[in-house]
Amino acid sequence: MAEIVGRTPAACRQLASSARRRVAATRAEAGPTTTRQAVFVRRFKEAWEALDIEALIGVLDPAATAVSDGGGRAVAHLQPLEGAERIARLHLTVAHPAPPRTILETPVNGLPGLAVESDGRIETVFASEVSSDDRITRIWAVRNPDKLRPWQRQ
Repeated sequence: MAEIVGRTPAACRQLASSARRRVAATRAEAGPTTTRQAVFVRRFKEAWEALDIEALIGVLDPAATAVSDGGGRAVAHLQPLEGAERIARLHLTVAHPAPPRTILETPVNGLPGLAVESDGRIETVFASEVSSDDRITRIWAVRNPDKLRPWQRQ
């Protein structure tokens, strides 16, 4: 390895050791972040299920952005949605999971997220980002059936 990267073996061992410490530190920091994010994902889910627009707006950052990916195979917004109220209204009108749809809490990219299920099939998966002031700042909605395969029950 040292010959490939043009360093001494000792320098390569030191780089590897340093990298392992950084990875371990990053994993240690992920715990509280994951727990914190789960709280806000759950608050969003509960407000959505209760059709509580004020609670939805309250969990979203005023400048929040939502984007969706339909991949040309599912209905999705072509442009990002901007603002907490606009995003909240979308979820209560267009995207409300009325029966027989169910909102499920599920890991998305290793972090807490949501999935909307209907007739045993996942229709949409939501990932989000929570800011340091404890508001959801970004929501990514995946509706493309090809990208939803990992969440489908076999």
